[in-house]
Amino acid sequence: MQIHGFAKMTLLDYPEHVAATIFTGACNFRCPFCHNGDLVLNPGEVPAISEEEVLATLQKRQKILDGVCITGGEPTLQSDLPDFIRKIKQLGLLVKLDTNGYRPDILEKLLKEGLLDYVAMDIKNSREKYAMTAGVSDFELKRIEASVELLKNGDLPYEFRTTAVAELHSKEDFIAIGEWICGAKAYYIQPYRESEQVISPGFHAHALSELEEIKAALTPFVKKVELRGVEE
Repeated sequence: MQIHGFAKMTLLDYPEHVAATIFTGACNFRCPFCHNGDLVLNPGEVPAISEEEVLATLQKRQKILDGVCITGGEPTLQSDLPDFIRKIKQLGLLVKLDTNGYRPDILEKLLKEGLLDYVAMDIKNSREKYAMTAGVSDFELKRIEASVELLKNGDLPYEFRTTAVAELHSKEDFIAIGEWICGAKAYYIQPYRESEQVISPGFHAHALSELEEIKAALTPFVKKVELRGVEE
């Protein structure tokens, strides 16, 4: 596993659980608003943490932690991800996967083997604006659609989520997303935040009033719609 970051404890990354967070390197998307720019663009330049060190720390903290969140980058690019998760599960810990959904084959394998306890999948934008928002030209939307259906039709707890960027997402885009994922269990909208690690700085967040209006427009489509990380 290419591990380039390790937070030993978080109360934020895994809903309702005390967890550790593992950051993998590399990603097949180039979302301009991504705040993990180094992990996406230059993972080889980010100091690596050995799998053995991470697992040893998790073992020591078994009584403190409920689970582990694996994020990135894009974790499903790691060929040894299933083996790594098996080792975590052997410690009796829950596993949450953060993914962009572009590897439905890997997601399906992990689900069938019972290796995941929660999945958070990014929905970058409406279908029409997906490739542009993901920052890639060689793009197959059907891969994203397959992952959406896998989660919607399965029994595993999951959420869809979108980072809302004023320059990229209109209210109409969000309504299109709502129609697409209609019937989903949970959808979270999180406002864009500028940071030193953003791939292409200069974007802006929507006003809170705009986000509240978007949330209201989505309630006919999704059972649970929430704003995450907003500042009152």
